[in-house]
Amino acid sequence: MDHTTGGESSRKRIAGGGVRGAALLGAFALVCLLVLVSLGVGARSVPLDTVWRVLWHDDGSAEAIIVWRLRMPRTLLAVAIGAALALAGVVMQAITRNPLAEPGIVGVNAGASFAVVLAIAAFHVTSVSGYVWFAFAGAVLAALLVHSLTAGATRGSHRTRLVLAGAALSASLGAGTGIVTMFDTTAFDSYRFWVVGSLENRGSEALTATLPFLVVGAVLALALGPALNALALGDETGAALGLRVPWVRAAGFLAIMLLCGASTAAAGPIAFVGLVVPHVLRLLLGPDLRRLLVFSVPGGALLVLLSDIAGRVIARPGEMEVGIVTAFVGAPVLLWLVAGRREATA
Repeated sequence: MDHTTGGESSRKRIAGGGVRGAALLGAFALVCLLVLVSLGVGARSVPLDTVWRVLWHDDGSAEAIIVWRLRMPRTLLAVAIGAALALAGVVMQAITRNPLAEPGIVGVNAGASFAVVLAIAAFHVTSVSGYVWFAFAGAVLAALLVHSLTAGATRGSHRTRLVLAGAALSASLGAGTGIVTMFDTTAFDSYRFWVVGSLENRGSEALTATLPFLVVGAVLALALGPALNALALGDETGAALGLRVPWVRAAGFLAIMLLCGASTAAAGPIAFVGLVVPHVLRLLLGPDLRRLLVFSVPGGALLVLLSDIAGRVIARPGEMEVGIVTAFVGAPVLLWLVAGRREATA
């Protein structure tokens, strides 16, 4: 009887793993399809059969130039940023054990924004390839400052202090950014196009500069899956299971810093991706963080790709920035989540 029950449970696990594997392959296939669509959509449309042809044979035609030089870098950047922000969202919610946590609460966006304004105002840097490094440095320094402010907190107060420190630093840096842009019109003109979160005119330099940080952050986040599952049981339980809780939190914070800092530096602040994708995946897959981390890679890429394509279709022949589109999608989801939590606690 016991052998029969054990055999049935093994078969169910194998079947479940097969379904999830097929779903993961399907998600990546959908990402590839949206990549083709992204390469064809814009002020000048390129048919999908032409896109497919020039991908295999760059014949130097106008269509090939559009696909390879103009749309390929931004499409690959959309995939990388979407995956990075979704991964960071899963890690952030796991570390804080707060389902409403979003990577921006650690001050990354505010630090990057302030650094970009300083680069423009003080050093007259206006190109994306020039201020991407300032943005990344600002994001990293802000995240490190928040981490240092919470380093001495007890286990019970760490999550609260993290959120409060991030909010306070974001408010302070936001005020500083406002002061600089108020008195420097050149900085304001350049900054306002970056701060909305856009993939337009983000050439291969932005992707090349940030890709190493994105890769390291993604590998670190994926490797933390089992440890984050143990951490979800509580700090005390995790420690009893042999988990080095401070090290896991520090590694998770480092992954968030790399993923969010590089993404924000490359394209500006793109909100709600790290909030929406983990919640949707949690509804579909359950609470296992190993699954959530793996599926967040295609999930985040799908959301940012869809938002970028929609922005080009809605405002054709111009375009609506991807950060605005994700805000339209994410804000209602956030309101729904807050309302649901309020009803659950009533």
